Amino acid sequence: MKYLGIDFGTKRIGLATNDDTATLAFPYKVIFFGPKVVDEILEIIQKEKISKVILGESKNKNMQDNPVMMQIREFKKQLEQKGVEVEFHSELFSSAQVISIMGEENKSIDASAAAVILQSYLDLQKNKNNSSSR
Repeated sequence: MKYLGIDFGTKRIGLATNDDTATLAFPYKVIFFGPKVVDEILEIIQKEKISKVILGESKNKNMQDNPVMMQIREFKKQLEQKGVEVEFHSELFSSAQVISIMGEENKSIDASAAAVILQSYLDLQKNKNNSSSR
């Protein structure tokens, strides 16, 4: 199954995809938020044959919605109205993880953060599958 991980931001949106075995996530690209962003995502979904979008759920450390979460919910709704299957997955500290690994903030941080979100999702799915097969 092919996934598109999304780290949503009001300026930049990081995207990540996975390998053919749904084991490893990789940064894909960064796009800019704007009026055509849903269309741009739909083109990527078609081009990359994406089955499901994994969208970072923005919560604070107390697990309450961050201010951007309202926009993320609207973005999710717009994708779903176009027939895209979208699932939330926690993005808690994903950007901080990337900065700690890369040592500094740069242009690719958003795509790398999307890869962290997607990798976390893939690992969770793998653990669920391993637990249910025991």
